Amino acid sequence: MTYGESDKGRGTILIVDDVEMNRIILNEIILDMGYHPVLAENGMEALDLIRESAPQLILTDISMPKMSGYELCGLVKGNEATRNIPIIFISAFDEMEDIIEGFDLGGGDYITKPFVPEIVKARVGVHLRLYEMAEELREMNRRLQVSVSEQLRQMEQEKMSILRALANIAEQNSPYGKKYMERLKGNCRILAQGLQLSPMFEEKISDAFIDTIELAASLCDIGNIGVPKEILQKSGELGEEETAIMQSHTGIGAKLLLDLHGSSDYNDFVQISADTAHYHHENWDGSGYPEHLAGNEIPLAAQIVSLMSRFCTLTQDGKDRQNAIAVMSREAGVKFNPDIFNICCKILRQLS
Repeated sequence: MTYGESDKGRGTILIVDDVEMNRIILNEIILDMGYHPVLAENGMEALDLIRESAPQLILTDISMPKMSGYELCGLVKGNEATRNIPIIFISAFDEMEDIIEGFDLGGGDYITKPFVPEIVKARVGVHLRLYEMAEELREMNRRLQVSVSEQLRQMEQEKMSILRALANIAEQNSPYGKKYMERLKGNCRILAQGLQLSPMFEEKISDAFIDTIELAASLCDIGNIGVPKEILQKSGELGEEETAIMQSHTGIGAKLLLDLHGSSDYNDFVQISADTAHYHHENWDGSGYPEHLAGNEIPLAAQIVSLMSRFCTLTQDGKDRQNAIAVMSREAGVKFNPDIFNICCKILRQLS
């Protein structure tokens, strides 16, 4: 992903590293992007700079004297005035424990040493755009508290448009192709329509829910922007620490979307999308992640996306549907709600 011309000339980026050469290299990269770099040698100096003028993004080393990068992250995320500032860690790839701790504290990404300018620019560009969109949405939510009903409806559409922009970012960071994502969205909609016709689900599925499930499906893996590409694209089996980082995408995605959620009743589509991002890897028998929810503790939208994601994966590139259904029939009651799977089988011809 690249940054665009429209991004240039905006944004202050705070660079925190006790190694002068690292600061110099990152300073040149940020200047080349058209942003304004501010440099700090340690966490204490960084906090003073943040108090003077909050940056739009923080790049911080993890291992530093006086205050570590994740201590700095904890203080920034623990302050209501600064908690929304995105933080990208600077780390060696093998420092998995520090990276995981940073994600737990609210860090959004990391960049490896030695620096590759194209990777730095891509990661910084993504998080700055997400920050700008989130700031716009938070401002919209503040205005929603005092707006009249017509203004609320208009802002709902604006918010939906920004969620669609986030969905485009999610698709660009997805390990699957565009065709897969289009099938997933369309099939989720068709299955939701089928469920709406069933007495078991008709009261739970509105027309608005059906419209939302397409968007929620495309946002289910938005949290992958916080997972290193080295892990996302790894062809072999992931190690234990790599698996933990990979699974963290559910929490990252849910937090990103919930940060956009206001107190207005008009925002149900944001909550549905956040629930889907958070719980689409839960299993019906409680063996999934991240919360080990079971049965109907799992939000309905997440159940739908989970089942259709499995179907689309098993039927990629024209693979036989009946074989896919045979595999999924053995997983019904384990991975999936068996009632939803039965309805899926009845509408199989309608699925793409």
